[in-house]
Amino acid sequence: MRKDNPKLILMLFSIIIGVFIATQVKMQLEIHSPVTLKALQTTKAEITATNNEISQLNKIIKMKEEELQLLESIAKGDDNIIDIFNLDIKTNKAHSGQTALEGPGIIITMYDNPEERMPGFDINNDIIHDVDILNILNDLKIAGAEAISINDERVLSTSEIKCAGPTIRINGRSSATPFVIKAIGDPKLLYASVDAPGTYGDILKNLYNIGFELESADSLIIPAYSRSFNFNYAKPYGKGD
Repeated sequence: MRKDNPKLILMLFSIIIGVFIATQVKMQLEIHSPVTLKALQTTKAEITATNNEISQLNKIIKMKEEELQLLESIAKGDDNIIDIFNLDIKTNKAHSGQTALEGPGIIITMYDNPEERMPGFDINNDIIHDVDILNILNDLKIAGAEAISINDERVLSTSEIKCAGPTIRINGRSSATPFVIKAIGDPKLLYASVDAPGTYGDILKNLYNIGFELESADSLIIPAYSRSFNFNYAKPYGKGD
């Protein structure tokens, strides 16, 4: 019988241990993929959306906590039920636009490009259209605007913004330039939403030379919706509503 060679056995054993350790180290190494600009922008957008969702949820939590406190007060007999109903009506009227509101915000003054153009230039690029107003309103809403008016017409979810020749119709009424848009909310956020590079307001101002003046205000007033609400087709849904 041939005798085992101790050196050969030791060498084979060392090779096996080395391969095993190298495999384990390789499995534990993190795989780093290159970070692209698009990936960063996507992540930033996701973070912003998540933060906005958290902010909305916090508002809902605060509202529910206030409702719970009211119910507890009613149960204890500390509050008059009439006062609570009146407060509820007041809050609902404010949300539906039937109450004038006051608060900090911004004032935007928009007007057509006053510069004279050479013959053949498309004059439509110098005029404010309904889509321009709609895009500005949308950016303000995304930035958290709580109340908006155009030329002192309260903007509701049902308000139409429609071109009518040289004017724009809002709540069934015609308005002409300059269009003065007032929005209540965080002045810094509202200002940035229409002034930061790449925003629709920035493009109107710097690319199309549309008159676009911005002003922050510590306090401004948004008027109430002055007409009545009529529902010809929609009606409350569900029992008890």
